Amino acid sequence: MTNIKAWISAARLRTLPLSVSGIVVGTALANLYGFEDTVVFVLALFTTIGFQVTSNFANDYGDGVKGTDNEERIGPKRALQSGSISRSELKEGIIFSIIIDFILVIALVYFAFGFDNMMYPLLFVILGAASIWAAIKYTIGDSAYGYRGLGDVFVFLFFGLLAVMGSMVLYTKQLNAISILPAVAIGLLSVGVLNLNNLRDYESDKKVNKNTLIVFIGFQNGKIYHYALLIIAFLSILVFSVLNLQGWRIFLPLISFVPIFLHMKRVYATNKNNEIDPELKKLALSTFLLSVLMYISCNNFL
Repeated sequence: MTNIKAWISAARLRTLPLSVSGIVVGTALANLYGFEDTVVFVLALFTTIGFQVTSNFANDYGDGVKGTDNEERIGPKRALQSGSISRSELKEGIIFSIIIDFILVIALVYFAFGFDNMMYPLLFVILGAASIWAAIKYTIGDSAYGYRGLGDVFVFLFFGLLAVMGSMVLYTKQLNAISILPAVAIGLLSVGVLNLNNLRDYESDKKVNKNTLIVFIGFQNGKIYHYALLIIAFLSILVFSVLNLQGWRIFLPLISFVPIFLHMKRVYATNKNNEIDPELKKLALSTFLLSVLMYISCNNFL
């Protein structure tokens, strides 16, 4: 195997704060309604991180094999593209990470539900398998959904609805209808990060027939789409805060939209796709900030 530094680079640690945001928000919602479990929280975090690392390895492999990652790519160089990890080594890394993911899913399901009533354990094992499938099939294979403009849908479902509402059920064993609002917000902001990635890679993706949503609708329409994602996410959190009015703390998450709206202003002023890359980190970290503020607002820390 190649050196550890190459694998850490391939794991793309900068994507991890965004990936755990849904788990933090789902946990915050459970806390708001009187449920908590530290072991479940830690296992849910590690499971989600595992899914994200698998996804990053798979994306590196899929885009590298298809030739999407080439000298025209604007973002950071990938492991397969740079040659720091070989194709066979990366494939082995994907298989190893999938095994770790399944171990974490089983552990999480056991500590959340036990195995007395098999309905919830079976459901969450299936959802875990679906998450691993989604992580792999984004770029790998002839039917990779990321090459068919469907990446946004899957990110919304898995980073938003499943991450937030699914993690809430780990604690509560039930769903609260109002939880869909923060789930929608996290999902839309996560789609926003993907959208920035696709705006950045618009020209290179178009040349290699990676048909993301931005390739279908164009750069300028992609910016309008981006504004809609952020505004609807803000409205979702605002409505949730009003409906759960329990003092001033419940409005804390709205603070995270200050940097998000500043980011939106920057995107509005940007007309070149090669100027988009710095905005990815800003939106990802702002989404993580939202999740942390949600956690604080749903607990009696202040």
